[in-house]
Amino acid sequence: MPATISPYVVRAMGVQASRRYFVSAERFSAQQAFAMGMVHEVCTAEKLDAVVAQHVSQLMANGPQAVRLCKQLVRDVANVPNTNTLRDETAKRIADIRASAEGKEGLQSFLNKRPPNWLV
Repeated sequence: MPATISPYVVRAMGVQASRRYFVSAERFSAQQAFAMGMVHEVCTAEKLDAVVAQHVSQLMANGPQAVRLCKQLVRDVANVPNTNTLRDETAKRIADIRASAEGKEGLQSFLNKRPPNWLV
């Protein structure tokens, strides 16, 4: 029984697939994991380093505070009804990040066609 990891796996693969694979204990391929939403991408072993480097490069280009706040945003809005309160909260969050030092630096670096200060 995958009890310890079950909350994470059920969220990732969904209830139906979890029922099947928890009970059957059958193995599934990388392609099946991709189809269930457990992984974002599948590649050959030969391409793995290049694919990882591309993803790391993309993540590193983003502002560290923005990355942290985006992770929190997903946790906060997942499975929450789309109410006026939620819309107000998300509008406040985008205004706050845009007004932050990092947000201003990101916009200025874009407008001035230069790397942001977190990359130099």
